[in-house]
Amino acid sequence: MRKRVFYILSIFLILSLQLLALNFTENKKIKEIFEKNKLEGTFVLYDSENNSFTGYNKKRAEVQFYPASTFKIYSSLIALNTGAVKNVDDIFYKYNGEKVFLKSWAQDSNLRYAIKVSQVPAYQLLARKIGVKKMQEEINKLNFGNKKIGKEVDQFWLRGPLKISAIEQCELLTKLANSELPYSKDIQKQVQEITILEKTEDWTLHGKTGWGTSNIKIPIGWFVGWIEKDDRIYSFAINLDMKESKNLPKREEMAKEALKTLNII
Repeated sequence: MRKRVFYILSIFLILSLQLLALNFTENKKIKEIFEKNKLEGTFVLYDSENNSFTGYNKKRAEVQFYPASTFKIYSSLIALNTGAVKNVDDIFYKYNGEKVFLKSWAQDSNLRYAIKVSQVPAYQLLARKIGVKKMQEEINKLNFGNKKIGKEVDQFWLRGPLKISAIEQCELLTKLANSELPYSKDIQKQVQEITILEKTEDWTLHGKTGWGTSNIKIPIGWFVGWIEKDDRIYSFAINLDMKESKNLPKREEMAKEALKTLNII
């Protein structure tokens, strides 16, 4: 009897592991894009309709890194949900003349503007307004990466401890694109709108870049987003070892080349 129970449990475990196995197809042409550019990293495209991933470097695609400024997508959702801002056009950040990293940050802004120029001081202000307790609740609600934010509410996405993988980025972005996150449809629609980067007759590209440089040995460059095409959603994420700022354009260039290779754009 014990042997029979053990056998049944073993079969159940094997079947469960098979169900949990990631449906990931390595693409040789995308691998060539990385080799041509001489950069280490991963690219993932997720087709939710088939629950399948396509790209390069599955092993790295499952490794978590600091989200850096890609987290501004979710900061925007959280700010709207908590009432830290009224809507994406609400001017919540007032520039007071302090020294900032980029000239484009030296002005008053709303979410629509702040996310486009990746205005770190504006999002740090929002994070402090939201507070550690509420921010942690929202991160848990989203099931974002490792769900760790520590005690510095205006640093956790830049310096850690929050981390997320390329696979996890794609899964969350697909939910946002389909308005399936635990927020109102209106809030999700507003963030969908402010993340649009390009629009053609055939497809619409949403996205956000990021560059994690603090508190890590090798800086990580991100570009994440999704494409709306033929009433379907294709989410994607690329992350790259990026020690030099001169390589920052490679994030979008390589991702778009991969998307073209897969006939998505």
